[in-house]
Amino acid sequence: MSYNKDAAQTVRALAGIRDLILRGEVEPGERLSEPGLAEKLGISRTPIRAALARLEQEGLLERVPAGGHIPRRFTLDEAIDAIELRGVLEGTAARLAAERGVEPRRMMAIHRVLDAIDAVIALNPAAPPLDRYTALNAEFHTLLSGLSGSDTIEREIDRLTRLPFASPSAFLDKPGLPVVPHSLILAQSQHRTLVEAISLREGARAEAVAREHARLARRNLEQVMEGGHAALRRFPALALVAG
Repeated sequence: MSYNKDAAQTVRALAGIRDLILRGEVEPGERLSEPGLAEKLGISRTPIRAALARLEQEGLLERVPAGGHIPRRFTLDEAIDAIELRGVLEGTAARLAAERGVEPRRMMAIHRVLDAIDAVIALNPAAPPLDRYTALNAEFHTLLSGLSGSDTIEREIDRLTRLPFASPSAFLDKPGLPVVPHSLILAQSQHRTLVEAISLREGARAEAVAREHARLARRNLEQVMEGGHAALRRFPALALVAG
């Protein structure tokens, strides 16, 4: 198997295993079988093994003494800590961007995303199309981490956002969550303020706004967790978080 094909299969295995966990098809504590995953996903065991190791590094899986991996169980405090840490890292990225300066083409790209988010919200402020908003929000945060010019910060932010409850758009892609319309408008206001601070080279302000912005995800998590079994049916990945 060529290197490129092997890498592509590993990426496919990563996405497939992560999707099984986040859809609730693998219970917390359930041992993941390499042969079973290979059969279910139609992928050979070598990419499956590489994907399991990668998901362990990301923190979504843990290795058990008897061998193999199980989905990791998080306490609510650990989930909140992951969100707070993302805020710290994004704040650092924003501060570095402001202090070091950003190429005009990068600022133009992030402004285009901001304009696109405005357009999505304007379609129906009371109930914006969440799928489109979620995609644009993810793009904004990816661009934001890239403004720092730090590969280390980008890599660590990417690792954290792969946890289902710590991503910037956690729970926003599910209609009916009461906090959503207000959160989207507030989040976009913070996006604009954050980018303005970077443009004006105001590092401390940019960092503070980014850290406060991450707390929206914390509030969403806490509200969803209050939903109990009903929330678990809508958000199967919550089974990974012990209330």
